[in-house]
Amino acid sequence: MLHISIKAEKLFDIFGFPVTNSLIATEIVLIAFFILAVWGKNHFIVRWITHSLYSFFETILHDKTALFFPFLGSLFLFIIFSNWFGLLPGVESIFLKEGRGSIPLLRGTTADLNVPLALAILTFIVIQWSGIKYVGLRQYLKKFINLKNPMSVFVGFLEIISEFSKIISFAFRLFGNIFAGEVLIAVIAFLIPILASFPFLALEIFVGFIQALVFSMLTAVFLSTAMAKEH
Repeated sequence: MLHISIKAEKLFDIFGFPVTNSLIATEIVLIAFFILAVWGKNHFIVRWITHSLYSFFETILHDKTALFFPFLGSLFLFIIFSNWFGLLPGVESIFLKEGRGSIPLLRGTTADLNVPLALAILTFIVIQWSGIKYVGLRQYLKKFINLKNPMSVFVGFLEIISEFSKIISFAFRLFGNIFAGEVLIAVIAFLIPILASFPFLALEIFVGFIQALVFSMLTAVFLSTAMAKEH
């Protein structure tokens, strides 16, 4: 049975709080993340990944890398775990009966727009906070509010729009790529024998990695830009 839904489906309520299939998937990803952080921190593969990520972000943030690496590294690992979790057997393929229909027990975390949107808002707040802290509130606001001449006012207005558009860009880029990939694999597996979906599955593993890298890399770039003083 082929099941495609843009929004996450509610499974049950806890004290009036709706629990969706993507929320359960998110909790599983967080538990796996915690286990990796506690028991795998001294493993050579984990240390190699951590060192590689640090070296990558260092090329962007330079002397500020140590300060922001916990956030950027966690962002990258959470997103890539979430992207790949949606490709595991059983996700979107184990169903629960609900009324006359059925809904999947698990849904890819980043295939639910709420998760990319929450990550985008969090990233936006961190970027703005960093700019204010390291440049100063007055100097930072000058990037957006400059009354010297009409052109500066217009450019500042465009900069404000550009800043808030980052939320939409971050959220929909991640959601769109992951959701589209999961739909593609589901359709191919439904129409053609299972072996036909393997090349697309391999492609989505690569796309999941790229999307995690792009999200965290752009965050680092925007952080660097926010902390740069105008000349």
